[in-house]
Amino acid sequence: MTTFKQLGLSGPILKAVAELGFESATEIQEQSIPALLAHPRNFIGLAQTGTGKTAAFGLPLIEHLDSNLPHTQALILAPTRELGKQIADQLQQFSKYKKGLRVLPVYGGAPIGKQIQALKKPVHVIIATPGRLLDLIKRRAIHLDQIQWVVLDEADEMLNMGFKEDLDKILSFTPAEKHTWLFSATMAKDIRQIVKKYMHDPLEVQVNADQEGNVNIEHRYIIVDRRDKTEALTRFLDAYPDMRSLVFCRTRRDTQQLAEELTERGHAAEVIH
Repeated sequence: MTTFKQLGLSGPILKAVAELGFESATEIQEQSIPALLAHPRNFIGLAQTGTGKTAAFGLPLIEHLDSNLPHTQALILAPTRELGKQIADQLQQFSKYKKGLRVLPVYGGAPIGKQIQALKKPVHVIIATPGRLLDLIKRRAIHLDQIQWVVLDEADEMLNMGFKEDLDKILSFTPAEKHTWLFSATMAKDIRQIVKKYMHDPLEVQVNADQEGNVNIEHRYIIVDRRDKTEALTRFLDAYPDMRSLVFCRTRRDTQQLAEELTERGHAAEVIH
């Protein structure tokens, strides 16, 4: 069992980590943090979701940043706004005792005007979803010419969601001389292409390679016309009254409408969006 103190982190960071209740490092943290602290080179971290990857890159990144500089030094790309907000929240907690360090998440689904206004102040770390970041670049509200670190978190998910072209565009706005840290659960062919194109001589760390997740889950699906979705879902709920379900919709309006329709049909439904 390796403690965070043994990983070489500074006193202010250790204090923040201790207040969060973290005691021992996970395997990806144990292997990543010392390497990224000692030599901020290009880096690939392969580990399953939920293994502590945010701290694995977030803690050494905070150590390297200079809060006295007025420009953006690090960019973290995430596939979804939920993950982006989560990363920003954790980095703010990790940097609690690093005076003056400013972290800002930017993502779709939130007023872009407020994000543009926030970017007028010095921001040291930007956490962004690809689409919103490109919007801000086009509006000249954000500049990446002095970026020293780029972190691609959940890289496999970004590619699965069709962000390959967006990533290429975004990375074209960053300096050639920078450190790129890529974290992913898998190393698919498309990710290897990104590594080959943007990362020279990266250090690669892989943990839990033999771990197979969710082995006890059976997947089933049924294809229905779009207009019949609610009716089909209702029939499943009627057939299995004790079943508990999590239903994903494309937009928040869809979630609200579906919840109202299910409630009208006698099913207890709540909305999360």
